[in-house]
Amino acid sequence: MPKRIFAALFVLAVLFSSSAIAKYSSQPTNQDTPLVVKKCSDFTINGKGDNAEWKKTEWVALKKIDAGGKEHKSLFKILYSPAGIYVLFNVEDEKITSDYKNDFENLFTADVVEVFFHTDPSFPLYFEYEISPLEKELVLLIPNFKGNIGGWIPWHYEGKRKVQKKIIIDGGEMKSNAPIKGWTAELFFPYQLLSPLQNVPPVSGARWNANFCRLDYDTGKAVKWAWSPVITSFHEYETYFSLVFE
Repeated sequence: MPKRIFAALFVLAVLFSSSAIAKYSSQPTNQDTPLVVKKCSDFTINGKGDNAEWKKTEWVALKKIDAGGKEHKSLFKILYSPAGIYVLFNVEDEKITSDYKNDFENLFTADVVEVFFHTDPSFPLYFEYEISPLEKELVLLIPNFKGNIGGWIPWHYEGKRKVQKKIIIDGGEMKSNAPIKGWTAELFFPYQLLSPLQNVPPVSGARWNANFCRLDYDTGKAVKWAWSPVITSFHEYETYFSLVFE
């Protein structure tokens, strides 16, 4: 897939367009009971989720929202540090249904877990991240104006700006169509990557909206899991639940 530019000038123009801000600034932050994101010290991920820092927080379950397929357990954890956000997924599975061998392909048409950070709920711009059990990733900034959705990949996505990622496969090999028991994805999102967004880095008491999702294609069609109550699309950002930082 050809590499595209993040288009920083476009993003700045969108963020600071007075007409757009006036149009959307009345949208309220989700008023659910927020998930408290605990503070942690920075650590090195290994895909196992066995660092002692993870003991500071509990697993949260994703809800299966489509018919078909099995009720595979799908869980996530989240922490934040002085340098970025840590996310850990643990999902049951029976097969790696993905043939993608490169990053930034259409990974969402195969098995993935996904993270959405809507750091400023007053404005329809959010961060999306997808990772497959083959450890391939898709990183996007999404402007979503009433369903008119764009997708911009990062510019200079390298060094300390890159997401740190590690996949561990349980009960099988990391290869297409391999039978497995499940997989974990351990991720670190540096603030240097998220910094074009508002409310980054988060301070104590800051509130973001977010979603944590899964797609599984073992039945031959997409079966979705999500933390927040989306109906048909993970891009229903108005329904995202809230995070509040400790």
